[in-house]
Amino acid sequence: MKASQFLISTLKEAPADAEVVSHQLMTRAGMIKKLGAGIYTYMPMGLRVVRKVEAIVREEMNRAGAVELSMPVIQPAEYWQETGRFDKMGPELLRIKDRHDRDFVVQPTSEEVVTDIARQEVRSYKQLPKNFYQIQTKFRDERRPRFGLMRGREFIMKDAYSFDRDQVSAKESYQVMAQAYRRIFDRFGLQYRAVAADSGAIGGDLSEEFQVIAATGEDAIVYCPTSEYAANLEKAEALAPQAPRGAATEALAKTATPGRATCADVAELLNVPLQKTVKSLVLATDELDEAGAVVKSQVWLLLLRGDHDMNEIKAGKVPGLDVGFRFATLPEIESHFGCKPGYLGPLNLLQPVKLVVDREVAVMSDWICGANEADFHMTGVNWGRDLPEPTLVADLRNIVAGDLSPDGKGVLAIERGIEVGHVFYLGTKYSKAMNATFLDVNGKPQFMEMGCYGIGITRLPAAAIEQNHDARGIIWPDALAPFTVAVCPISPERSPEVKAAAEKLYAELLAAGVDVILDDRGERPGAMFADWELIGVPHRVTLSDRGLKEGQVEYLQRRETEVVKVAAADIFGHVMAKLQPAAAQ
Repeated sequence: MKASQFLISTLKEAPADAEVVSHQLMTRAGMIKKLGAGIYTYMPMGLRVVRKVEAIVREEMNRAGAVELSMPVIQPAEYWQETGRFDKMGPELLRIKDRHDRDFVVQPTSEEVVTDIARQEVRSYKQLPKNFYQIQTKFRDERRPRFGLMRGREFIMKDAYSFDRDQVSAKESYQVMAQAYRRIFDRFGLQYRAVAADSGAIGGDLSEEFQVIAATGEDAIVYCPTSEYAANLEKAEALAPQAPRGAATEALAKTATPGRATCADVAELLNVPLQKTVKSLVLATDELDEAGAVVKSQVWLLLLRGDHDMNEIKAGKVPGLDVGFRFATLPEIESHFGCKPGYLGPLNLLQPVKLVVDREVAVMSDWICGANEADFHMTGVNWGRDLPEPTLVADLRNIVAGDLSPDGKGVLAIERGIEVGHVFYLGTKYSKAMNATFLDVNGKPQFMEMGCYGIGITRLPAAAIEQNHDARGIIWPDALAPFTVAVCPISPERSPEVKAAAEKLYAELLAAGVDVILDDRGERPGAMFADWELIGVPHRVTLSDRGLKEGQVEYLQRRETEVVKVAAADIFGHVMAKLQPAAAQ
C-alpha cells in the first residue's frame, strides 16, 4: 500500500471527551471517528487492525474445529422469551418493534439463536460434538458509554458455542477452547493472564477470563507470583485464617466515639489498628407474590473486618442471599438497630436479623463494633461470651495483597487488567429452557451440554494500546499493527536515487508477504515520522540522499529511541530478521 492511495488523518489533539489513552490515541491516529454516544466508525487505519485481530481469531478457531456461521443482528424476541432473558436482562438489551408491532432485540450475544439452530439440526449423539462461532456486530445499550472502544454500545465480538452429549465431553470441549484462546492471545503478542472467573448472569459453573495486563484496567486480577494461581477479584477466595481465635482479654464496654462513624475514624480515636474493628453491612431480601409485590422482607447483617471490603458476588452466593439481595433502606435499618448507619453492630438489636460473619471476623477476639447508639461503639467484643458463636460463616470479602494463595504456594498480589475474552461452561441452562435435545446411544432424548466462548474483537485493539504506548503514540505488536513496516523516503521528488531505492525495498517486502506501506506523500521528515510514531507502526526504514551516498539507510524499531544505520544492500535482510520472531508465533 502507498500512503498517497490510503487515508491518513492524524490529529495533534484528542477530543475533550476522550478519557483514556486508547480512546485518545485511536482518535488522534485516525483509526476511529465518533458517530454517536458509544458508536464509532472504524476508519481504514483502524479497520486494518480489526481485520488482523479477526484473522488470528478465525485461524485458531478453525484449527480448534469450530465451524463459522453468521447469526442475525436483529433477532425475534420469542427466542429470548423462551429463556426468560427478554424480561430479565435489563435495559442493556435493546428491544425494538417492527411495523407489525412484533418484538425484536438487537443482539448483545446469541445463545438463544444458536441453541435454536442446534435443536433443529442436531438429532443424534453421532452429530456431536459441535462448535459454532461467528464474528459479528453486537449492541449493548450501555447507560454510560465511555472510554471509546473499551465500553462502547456497538462493537464486534467473536462468540462461539459448543454442544456436547454429556458433562465429560462438554468439559473436554471447554478445554479445547481454553487452549485455543491461549494460542490466540500468544499470537497477539500481548501480556495477558487467564484467570478463574465468576460466570455472572450468563450462567455456568466453569469460567475463565482472559485479561490484558494494563495499569489503566478496570478489573483487579489476583495472582500468585510463585505459582499458576490467578483469578479475578470476584472469584478469588480469601482463605480462613490458619491461627486459632485468641482468648478474650478485654471486658465488654460501651465506649464514646463522638462523631466517629467509620471504622478508620474509630481506630484513630481509640489508637488501635484498623484490623481490630468490625464493620456492619445491612442487606435485605424480599419475598414476592405472583404479581411481583413484596410480601415480606428479611434483614441481614454482614460482619467484615474494618479494613476489608465486601465482595457482592461472594455475598450473593450465601444461602438465602443467593435469591437476590439489596441494601437495606434507612427505615429498615432504624427499625432493627434503633440507630442510623455509622454506629451499627450485632449487639442490642430491636428486631432479630440473619447474621453472616466473614471468615476473618469469626476468629477475631476483643473486637470493636457499633453499639447501635449514635456516638458510641462497643469494645472488647468476643464470640461465645458476648455473642453466640456464629453459625453462618462465609468468605465475604475482597482479597488484599499479601493474603495466602488458595493453592498454598505463596501469597497473593494484585494487578490491573482489561477483560478481552471469556470462556464459560454453561451446562444445560439454555438447552433445557429451549428444549434442545438429541437422541443418545440408548435412543432416549437428552439435553445438550453447552459452552460459550467470547472475544471482544474491537475491544482488544484498545486494550493493546492501553498496554503499549508512550508519549509519541501507539506501540503495536507486529501481529496487530495496521502496517508492519513503513518505508519513509526523504524528499524523493528531488532525488531519483532515493525514490528508486524506496520503491525497490517496498517491492521486495511486498513480494515477501510483508504488510508494508510506502510513504510517498512528500511530507517533511518531522511530520512523516510523527505520523508513523503516533500510528504505531513497529518498524520504520528511512532513506535519504545523504545516507544512500554513504551506502546506508536508517532503521528504527518503534519501541526504541535510537536509529540503527544499516548498509543499504542489507536492509531487506535486516528487516526480515527483525520480523522473524513475530512471524514465528
